[in-house]
Amino acid sequence: MSIIRVAAYPGQVKLPETAEWALHATAVIAQLPTDSRVFGAQLAEHFDVPAPYLAKQLAKLVRAGILTGSTGPRGGFRLARVPEKITLLDLVRAIDGDADPYVCREIRQQGRGAARPEDCTRMCALAAAMRQAHEAWRASLQSVTLGEIVAGLSPEAIAKNRRLLIEEPSSGERR
Repeated sequence: MSIIRVAAYPGQVKLPETAEWALHATAVIAQLPTDSRVFGAQLAEHFDVPAPYLAKQLAKLVRAGILTGSTGPRGGFRLARVPEKITLLDLVRAIDGDADPYVCREIRQQGRGAARPEDCTRMCALAAAMRQAHEAWRASLQSVTLGEIVAGLSPEAIAKNRRLLIEEPSSGERR
């Protein structure tokens, strides 16, 4: 598995906390046998996060075609496609959208130090650098699949997650 590095990015990409929850929940689901399903409440308890908020993120993943979800005693969530066909970019897009996080408001044309309009015919150099960094970050996320993430986990970690979510679910149900 390659390590994600984005040298062009001048800082840290900030995603909402709920994005982390959704990424981890999806990675755990990817560790389970393909015929297994897990309830959102189980995942919330597994990670000690608020169930209603995690449910909203799981619903976004269902709408994006990453997970399937069903209700009832045999319901729950599972991957909609194999982990090797789901990239980290797919997950981030499903949770956080596709918008560029940097919005240049052209403040270089404001205030006492305002640049002349004729000096602002091209994209702001800062906006161009930020766009380039964002594209590099997106390319790095596109290059890593959920399958690669799971393949990099220890067999012990996978066995523990399977045991806790399938063999010994907190609700007492066998999955």
